Amino acid sequence: MSNGTPSSRTLNDLDRKIVAALQLDGRASWATIAELSGTTGPTAARRVQQLTQDGAVTVAVMKGVGADRLHEFHSLRLQCGPGMAIKVAAKVAERADIRFVALITGQYDVMAEAQIPRQAEAYHSLVREIQMIPGVETVSGELTLHVYKVSHDWARELLGLAPAGSEPVSEEHEAAHFDEVDEAIFQRLTVDARVGFSEMAEAVGLNESTVRRRFERLVSRRWLHVATLVQAAALGFESEVQLRIDVEPARLTEVAHELGRRPQVRYLALPLGANGLVAEVIARRTEDLYSFITAELAELPGVMGWTASLELLTLKRGFVVTPWWRAEVAHIEAGAEPEEPAATR
Repeated sequence: MSNGTPSSRTLNDLDRKIVAALQLDGRASWATIAELSGTTGPTAARRVQQLTQDGAVTVAVMKGVGADRLHEFHSLRLQCGPGMAIKVAAKVAERADIRFVALITGQYDVMAEAQIPRQAEAYHSLVREIQMIPGVETVSGELTLHVYKVSHDWARELLGLAPAGSEPVSEEHEAAHFDEVDEAIFQRLTVDARVGFSEMAEAVGLNESTVRRRFERLVSRRWLHVATLVQAAALGFESEVQLRIDVEPARLTEVAHELGRRPQVRYLALPLGANGLVAEVIARRTEDLYSFITAELAELPGVMGWTASLELLTLKRGFVVTPWWRAEVAHIEAGAEPEEPAATR
């Protein structure tokens, strides 16, 4: 149940460990990354530089899903005409208000998530614009009422580390807390997520210690995330799955908290319009996914059933366009086997 795309990059063991270490903290020093991955600082820096140039990995900064109370999230599921799914997904990903886009299996062809203003006509305007994209046949959407979990360090096991505990999304965000200085820091980080604090301070016109404190506050409150994006298959994870889980209404919160503790659950939210949860699950092997479904999900009190879709290709995550999707599509369309990435040679 892997994504099955011919051009999925497979990194060697050292590269996988380096990327997993970078997932823990995308701004960690090369010495720290080297210690975690069992190599030297120069080697870690050189490998990451090569992987970035290859388009296999990107370190990016993204705002937390609750960092802006002036907007709300809506999930979108699109049915497309024959052979049009990737073209539709690409057009959707171009939009600045789209946080996530992926090709999926099942009833729908494309899944997306949009952040839109809290205005009466905003959702209807979004849907009308999406429906006008050539190749779109139907659009189904729903408001996201609450996000329970967003996780970016899903490859900890490659470093021999225990799974991270659940980190529920903070509900304390207020738009006023993300002020002009915070926005300036964020904008500088979008250019280079690993930029030094001295350069960051120069860019925003403040001293280094103030910028450092500001950044640490944003990260500690999960208003900002420095995330390392990489294909799951490149790190040896076979399955990325979207689950819609039917839950007894009275046990929604209980089930959500239990699922949030599972390391396999990368994203967990409550949508409007169904008695259930939406979860993104990642598994190292198909057997691990089977175990999660049968021994964990099926045994949770309150879970009544579920439907699943495989994620075939992710074009955008956290408002960041993935650097590898165009190469994936090119290889699929050409029917060619991928050239081995330089970093693995």
